[in-house]
Amino acid sequence: MSDSRMFSILTLLLVVPASLSVHGAISGEEYPTTEISTTSLHCWQEEEFSILTECARCNPFQMKSWAPCARTGFIEKINCAKSNKVEYKSCRSSRMDESLFWRFEGIMMCLTVVLVLVVIARQRTLDHLASEKVRRQILSI
Repeated sequence: MSDSRMFSILTLLLVVPASLSVHGAISGEEYPTTEISTTSLHCWQEEEFSILTECARCNPFQMKSWAPCARTGFIEKINCAKSNKVEYKSCRSSRMDESLFWRFEGIMMCLTVVLVLVVIARQRTLDHLASEKVRRQILSI
């Protein structure tokens, strides 16, 4: 197998999984907080609300049973101002965002080290091929 083909395969094996695993961290997309249906909206989608409990991680049971927990894994308790309803809303945790950021940074650093090693190996291979070519040209004289 040629070196360029091997380099292409190695690049695909390293870059594609890394980009897929950090897609959520770098795409800038927001986590959906609710599914908006045409029939009923949550009170916090229509009116002002106050947060009763800060964004907290859901336990495994809540993640399976509550739709807001299943979306992001974090939930906050809110109180709607006009209707005085208490509801739960999916939220994003700053700890989760920080964890995603550092995971992304770690993957990028590892990928950098691997790709630097690939570049060094490729350069050595090309240098060896060039010196062999020069040696053969000198021997043919």
